[in-house]
Amino acid sequence: MTDPIAPQILIVDDARDIREPLGQYLRKQGFRTRLAAHAAEAREILAEAAIHIVVLDIMMPGEDGLSLCRWLVAHDGPPVLLLTAMADETDRIVGLELGADDYLVKPFNPRELLARVRAILRRAPPEISAPPSGRRAFASWVHDPDRLTLIHEGGLTVDLTSAENRLLGIFLDQPRTVLSRSTLLDRTAGREPKAYDRAIDNQISRLRRKIESDPKNPQILVTEWGGGYRLVADVTEAP
Repeated sequence: MTDPIAPQILIVDDARDIREPLGQYLRKQGFRTRLAAHAAEAREILAEAAIHIVVLDIMMPGEDGLSLCRWLVAHDGPPVLLLTAMADETDRIVGLELGADDYLVKPFNPRELLARVRAILRRAPPEISAPPSGRRAFASWVHDPDRLTLIHEGGLTVDLTSAENRLLGIFLDQPRTVLSRSTLLDRTAGREPKAYDRAIDNQISRLRRKIESDPKNPQILVTEWGGGYRLVADVTEAP
């Protein structure tokens, strides 16, 4: 059985005969995996799961791998290992210039891909985690920042992305306090508010989909019009 805190790899490739056997191989090596056949599906997974590295095919119908790689780098996404079947070096060079961490030419030996994945994970900077406050309970949830998870009192476990994990930790530090967008931006990544105001709104929306019974009518993470957001719940330490 795969360790629930093992690194999770997202494999994005429109070729089913590549992504499924590769996913199976990496699971046997102790990793967790998620599979996507195209960029849109990959974005959905990235929005709701904690992904530690993306193995990304360049040549895909619709949005190609270079476009998705550019988006991942711009949004401080996980490291990227590009796959390409093209003999020409142009796409590989462009991918590396965009910020990809490595590339591999198809057909490839799975053992080489495994070695490259492990090397990327070794040199990846440590994630900015929630404050070292341990597990905390709020509403009907327990937040485990080390495992990037939420556990519902009914037994459901929900994965958090690293960005969601940081953001929730900030609200749990200051329950029932209105936090402005600029404060949240400063506390999460120190980004320029003009460029990333919507990033906070999008992260709030994704958090609500995970913690609210009715995300369109939030009762836990509420909007203070003109002021920002507030966690309306008591927070206690959890065992």
